[in-house]
Amino acid sequence: MVAFFSKWLTANHLTTLRMALVPFIYTGIVIGEDDQWILLGTWLVFFIACMTDYWDGVIARHQGKATKIGKLLDPVADKILICSLLILLVAMERAPAYLTVIIIARELVINGLRSIASAEGVVIEASSGGKSKTIIQMLAVGFLIIHYKTIGLPCHEIGIVMLWIATGISLWSGYKYIISYLHN
Repeated sequence: MVAFFSKWLTANHLTTLRMALVPFIYTGIVIGEDDQWILLGTWLVFFIACMTDYWDGVIARHQGKATKIGKLLDPVADKILICSLLILLVAMERAPAYLTVIIIARELVINGLRSIASAEGVVIEASSGGKSKTIIQMLAVGFLIIHYKTIGLPCHEIGIVMLWIATGISLWSGYKYIISYLHN
């Protein structure tokens, strides 16, 4: 299946798609604020955007084409997707501002650290904690997009718990990045 899609798509196409979907997701959340069906459709678009994060890596490995621009854009696309939606969810009073500030501050600190390390010729690879953080953040944002009780699940409450977990993992993985940099 990967070979079939990789004839037409590159990893960078999928990464770009992830960023391009953000305005549609944003609009869907705002328009569908009180319409559960629109929010479910918006969640589906968000889910597709999240899956591009997985598939761009699969395609890059399959094609053997890990490009410099891809290494730059992939984490940026994740941050644009998650951070912009968290800011919207705070404005809509669906996510706590203090957790969002912690998450965004961590992202800025780690990006700055990576820039400094890069200037020194040191590469700080993504860790399993950083990858786990991204997955948990995506789950949290997904539940907060749906917001209403759906198929018996209290989506808002699950989203808040997941956001707390994501914040904890964010802080822990950020600490590990800083320690990794200091040891190099």
